[in-house]
Amino acid sequence: MTVRLPSSDGTLRTYEPRAEPFRPSSGTAFTSRTVFSAAHVVADPYADVSPDSPAAVDWEATLAFRRHLWAQGLGVAEAMDTAQRGMGLDWAGAAELIRRSAAEAKAVGGRLACGVGTDQITGGSLTDIRAAYEEQLAVVAESGAQAILMASRALAATATGPEDYQEIYGHLLRQSAEPVVLHWLGPMFDPALEGYWGSADLDTATEVFLEVIAAHPDKVDGIKISLLDAGREIDLRRRLPQGVRCYTGDDFHYPELIAGDERGFSHALLGIFDPLAPLAAQAVRHLDTGDVSGFRQLLDPTVELSCHLFQAPTRFYKTGVVLLAWLAGHQSHFTMVGGLQSARSLPHLARAYELADGLGLFPDPGLAEDRMKTLLALYGVPQ
Repeated sequence: MTVRLPSSDGTLRTYEPRAEPFRPSSGTAFTSRTVFSAAHVVADPYADVSPDSPAAVDWEATLAFRRHLWAQGLGVAEAMDTAQRGMGLDWAGAAELIRRSAAEAKAVGGRLACGVGTDQITGGSLTDIRAAYEEQLAVVAESGAQAILMASRALAATATGPEDYQEIYGHLLRQSAEPVVLHWLGPMFDPALEGYWGSADLDTATEVFLEVIAAHPDKVDGIKISLLDAGREIDLRRRLPQGVRCYTGDDFHYPELIAGDERGFSHALLGIFDPLAPLAAQAVRHLDTGDVSGFRQLLDPTVELSCHLFQAPTRFYKTGVVLLAWLAGHQSHFTMVGGLQSARSLPHLARAYELADGLGLFPDPGLAEDRMKTLLALYGVPQ
């Protein structure tokens, strides 16, 4: 069987799908790295909503996907950017997602960390921003999950300099009962976060970020860096206080960053591990045995797919992630909250299918082929 796929130049090409999927072996919990997958949400396709309505979530399918991630040995990073936080999923929806995922994590013994932000407000004073963070921290604490302090659009808009970031984060860390993960999300993922930490100059911003960590090292479990700059991440992780982890959020350079060098390595908190979960888990288990070559052999070929999904505008990578979940059989439809399934072109989606199929990511290649042909037919592509 073959599939006719559209190319970006307007022509059609013939693709022969892979016959056999990648079949991971079962394994024990990871011992060498802490690895989280930021997980997507599954929309309710029957909900009568508009793109600017509150998110209508298919809770059963959403939680089933989290069980899939936990079954691979991965932790779940919940209510993050990959879950369309701030791009279709508002705070009310995120709070419900956190509560439901936390209950599910307790039931199956899965590891869970949840995003804490300020998206219940759009602006306000530093006092308002601090209160918004505190409200969300309380929800995560009550759920029993670990907190990830996400970057705040409201703080980016209100802060007048580095001292405002130091004040807000210092207060939150002092009152946190358990160590948190600090998340630095770059403007390529969210343009509203330009100049975070008080400066558009990344060197200056990095110094402020490190000062916040150094002032409260016992309250920082780790940092998640999403700047798509491997060299900057390596330099930063080498300057972290003893015991503070670096969780890479670099969806372009993750194999080399996780593998590390003679001076250290990064753990992982990655959106690309949503579609790559079985393959990524198998790769990390190679690292657990000291087999760096085996790890790179499995994970290096996935970078082409990741770079494709995360190409500019990077914030729309979620569309490709959900497409692959549908093609892999994890959900029954290709619909997204906020109508975001329309955010990528058909040639982009076709190439995502081709790259994912080549990696063997579809447990049932025939199902993936049939579903891709259905999508192509909706766009008028003849087969």
